[in-house]
Amino acid sequence: MTEPLPDGPAQPVAIRDLLKHSDFMRFWTARVAATLGVQIQSVALGWQMYAVARETMDVKQAAFYVGMIGLAAFIPVLLLSPFAGETADRHDRRKVLLWCYAGEIATAVILAAASILDFASIPLLLLLSALFGASRAFMGPSSTALGPMLVPRSLLPRAIAWNSLAWQGGSIVGPAIGGLLLTHSTGLSYSVTVVLYVLAAGCVFLIKGNTQPEVQPGSRWALIKEGLVYTWTNKIVFGAISLDLFAVLLGGATALLPVFARDVLHVGPEGFGLLRAGPAIGATIVAFILASYPIRRFAGVTMFAGVAVFGMATIVFGLSKSLPLSVAALAVLGGADMLSVYVRQTLVQIVTPDQMRGRVAAVSSLFIGASNELGEFESGVVARFFGPVGAAIFGGVGALIVTGVWAKLFPALRKADRLE
Repeated sequence: MTEPLPDGPAQPVAIRDLLKHSDFMRFWTARVAATLGVQIQSVALGWQMYAVARETMDVKQAAFYVGMIGLAAFIPVLLLSPFAGETADRHDRRKVLLWCYAGEIATAVILAAASILDFASIPLLLLLSALFGASRAFMGPSSTALGPMLVPRSLLPRAIAWNSLAWQGGSIVGPAIGGLLLTHSTGLSYSVTVVLYVLAAGCVFLIKGNTQPEVQPGSRWALIKEGLVYTWTNKIVFGAISLDLFAVLLGGATALLPVFARDVLHVGPEGFGLLRAGPAIGATIVAFILASYPIRRFAGVTMFAGVAVFGMATIVFGLSKSLPLSVAALAVLGGADMLSVYVRQTLVQIVTPDQMRGRVAAVSSLFIGASNELGEFESGVVARFFGPVGAAIFGGVGALIVTGVWAKLFPALRKADRLE
């Protein structure tokens, strides 16, 4: 049975109420630092992969290998997510996060060494992407389930908005910093990433509250099955996370930004950094608005509108031959995506009980990983046959089609009203 959304207005809460929860602020600071690290590493890895591939390949072939980074990162998520969700619901979520950061630090150290000592290769970059994906498989469920433990329920929508703001803010600054660091070397980029991951781990280590979930009875397999059944039968949860999967899977043309920067717009690493920051600029503006003025009514319609605008902005980006227009289209794309992500995450968190959050978050992380990493792969494959511009247009049209189909398939999601 689908748990109904709460009825009636909630008491208004101010941002200062959120600041009183020191453990949440440590968690939030860790999210900012880790996001910066992920974005800088992503910029360096995509640029390095394309540069290595272009030494022996043409544009379309090299673009395909940029997309392969996403596939390599997704395979561990696909294999490990069910176990990661059960782990988040059985073990101390703070400790699980610390182990995940240890894995990310190790990956970034190897990338830095490979760049500085000049032994980077396509197989090595793909292998390290897979190792990074394994860490992220466990990090997603634990991080998603940990956040609601650090604030009261009344603050949850605002906390989700601030978590999104941390991600999007880091996604603006990270690519810009990454582009600047790339003008010096990829080794420096990865070294800065190591420092940021260490900082994030330190903030999580300082969280003092109880982060051990209430362990449910049953074997590991029974708990995994319970989580899958709950996600499948709860139409709001399943509709929300599957919408993210298919819309972003088809609309993931931003994975081809190294190709657009180098061989379509001809703007170099500095322009690449601006393009990477474009989606986050729009997303951060929307996140600031949502953090101060959370959505109260018509949540479902708002979410579907955001996905539709996301698809249209992707088409504009694909057709653009101008850097300012491309950045503007990416900003609109990012703002629309932020709006739909905020609604989806809030709906899922509200209707999911705490003891189930890790397993539901695992399924959500799997779907999000599929949409992001497989979206990169899909864009690379389409670009292999139709070029990068054709891949972007194809993705935008696909996102629009998915919006209409999901609005028809999941009327409960479309009619969702309050986020309180």
